[in-house]
Amino acid sequence: MTLLEVSGVSVSFDGFRAINNLSLQIGEPELRAVIGPNGAGKTTFMDIITGKTRPDEGRVSWGERNLSLLSMSESQIAREGIGRKFQKPTVFEAQSVRENLALALKNKRGPFDVLFYRKTAEGGQRIEAIAEEIGLTAHLTRRAGELSHGQKQWLEIGMLLAQDPRLLLVDEPAAGMTPAEREQTTDILKRAARTRAVIVVEHDMEFVRRLDCKVTVLHEGSVLAEGSLDHVTRNQDVIDVYLGR
Repeated sequence: MTLLEVSGVSVSFDGFRAINNLSLQIGEPELRAVIGPNGAGKTTFMDIITGKTRPDEGRVSWGERNLSLLSMSESQIAREGIGRKFQKPTVFEAQSVRENLALALKNKRGPFDVLFYRKTAEGGQRIEAIAEEIGLTAHLTRRAGELSHGQKQWLEIGMLLAQDPRLLLVDEPAAGMTPAEREQTTDILKRAARTRAVIVVEHDMEFVRRLDCKVTVLHEGSVLAEGSLDHVTRNQDVIDVYLGR
């Protein structure tokens, strides 16, 4: 099933076309890598999906009811089940790994719900399951500030998974990681994509190869090529504008 459809979307900043008639579809479940040179429109593409940037034209449709994301606020889009992980991990450093995951759990968020929040057995099991999924079971009682860079990235992915999103946008997760951490990160993302859509924006080609998924190459705000990594890396246009650099 198509979960997200971007159709004919364009956006300009001070006369510069950051996104130019962009169209693509993301299925559910699906793992998709988005690559391209600096200035290709990768970040603006994510900004549009999450409601941070409004396009000048085009449509962005979501879910079975073809809802328009362009008519929603950032918080409404998040509630619809779209989670975004930025490049720099943002976790609560003074809190434990368990407390970080508990804060992120998908619970009722009204003032009284938060005031009278009780730990539930179900919530505890969910935290344990997420900790296992992100490889931090042994670190649940540690302060988040003590974790390595890679472990903080996994914790933030876990905090997004705790909100049970249907679409996860992940920006350059491999940056600053050791080879072993990069390997575990690909495993975490591949597991997550079995039950939801995951879009990974990345520069590291070896990391993209390990993801072993469909790749979309952006250039000057449009889709230049799409397919397996082997398919797109043989494309002469892709070689000219991106890989040849």
